[in-house]
Amino acid sequence: MHVEVNTDTRTSVDIAAATTRIENGLARHRERLTRVEAHLSDVNGPKGGHDIRCALEARPAGHQPVAVTNEAHTSEDAVKGAVEKLGRLLEHTFGRIDGVRGHTSASGLPT
Repeated sequence: MHVEVNTDTRTSVDIAAATTRIENGLARHRERLTRVEAHLSDVNGPKGGHDIRCALEARPAGHQPVAVTNEAHTSEDAVKGAVEKLGRLLEHTFGRIDGVRGHTSASGLPT
């Protein structure tokens, strides 16, 4: 799994810490992901509020990419929330893919 972190000109983030958080948060799916891209941006400039947006895009091998976004006051919190959301999405996505392979459906017929 290759992790790439991108930021806009107004966002400061510790790239190494963000990369480590993403790798650790998605370690369970490491073998099934080819690439994860993180895009951090300042949503509303100096106005305040939920200021930083983290968009994570994961590319599972042999499947369409999936993406999530999370907004928070700090870049660390934005990355943390996005990793949690992406982890849940991948659990659901891979669960659906794995569930189709040779298991019995609710009707009792093989899938």
